[in-house]
Amino acid sequence: MIATANAPSPAELRRAFPWLIATLISLHACMAVTRVAASLWVLHQGHGEWTVGVLLSLFAVTPMLLAMWAGRQADKYGMHRPVGIGVLMALSGAVVALGGQGLWTIGLSCLLSGGALSVAAVALQREAGMMADEPSELKRVFGWMALGPALSNALAPVAAGLLIDYVSFRAAFALAVFLPLLTWACAVRIPRHAPAPQTAAQRSRPAWGLLKSPALRVLLLLNVVLAAAWDAHSFVVPVVGHAKGLSASAIGLVLASFAVAATVVRLAIIRWATQLDEMKALRVAMLMAALTLIVYAWLPGTPGLMLGSALLGLALGSVQPMVLAMLHQVTPADRHGQALGLRMMATNAATVAMPAGFGLLATVSAVAAPMWLMAGLLLLAQWPARALAQSRA
Repeated sequence: MIATANAPSPAELRRAFPWLIATLISLHACMAVTRVAASLWVLHQGHGEWTVGVLLSLFAVTPMLLAMWAGRQADKYGMHRPVGIGVLMALSGAVVALGGQGLWTIGLSCLLSGGALSVAAVALQREAGMMADEPSELKRVFGWMALGPALSNALAPVAAGLLIDYVSFRAAFALAVFLPLLTWACAVRIPRHAPAPQTAAQRSRPAWGLLKSPALRVLLLLNVVLAAAWDAHSFVVPVVGHAKGLSASAIGLVLASFAVAATVVRLAIIRWATQLDEMKALRVAMLMAALTLIVYAWLPGTPGLMLGSALLGLALGSVQPMVLAMLHQVTPADRHGQALGLRMMATNAATVAMPAGFGLLATVSAVAAPMWLMAGLLLLAQWPARALAQSRA
């Protein structure tokens, strides 16, 4: 645990843990609503898959640029200041999209909502790590934390789809305006405590120095590949669903089935955290995701796509608690914010390129080609994962 001035004990912090999760859910839901509404608005306006890919890439541009800064902010100021910045960014992006739907305004909204989540998430994850007393407790804490995005992804796409089908796109963007306000209402219920002042030597240490750790390098590589597989699913579902003539509500249900499965597997992680081996769980998840991605495009109708999304949700939903628990074990306690910032930057650097690349690949070949590409990369990633497992053993 990081030493702080007048810091509450882990037990005191844990009493506020539900508010921490609620804060993450609310802000993530703003991003999820914006993502679904933006994707469907672009397709509804007659734009192609490549445009959808570009918009989805915008969600990762600001996180990539701000991740290292966000990590330093979290290590220096604690949780509330970065979360407040994230709330202001998300609210601004939602208001822009609500004010007028156009490619430029929707694009700006994607930039701001993606950046808002990354700035806040680094601080929230660092705060969650302070609530664990031992390594096995880290998996349980981050299992609960990972439920936030899972619940958000289960509810937000369905809510956005219903609002689009039965009211308007503007109503979906209005929901995105409300969610940052709810985020701050939850955040202020978490005890404020500032980290202990850093020495000049601590402030001058660049985050890149952490990459000297082979374990951290492999963790970041695996995280990037698995996050890209998640992005491939997020990209392909609206495109495949639109091509098959599914309604916005049906597409929302397909996306929600992924999130529900991710929620289930994260609840299982919470229950059996002490019995789980992180690397074994990661390698099984990678194999399961690769096999599902290969056959996804041939699954029949809405039920078939829901089944495929649920299998992917079980596999990919198990990743974040395992990676975050290991990351906190292989990095110094007073540099967790920097390590989380590195992870955020690496993940989003890939996410910036991937959706646009997915759109181009789907345009020139087949709609399912992005999933096949990620299946191949997941199979190749088994080699560094095996090496990390052997080194940990």
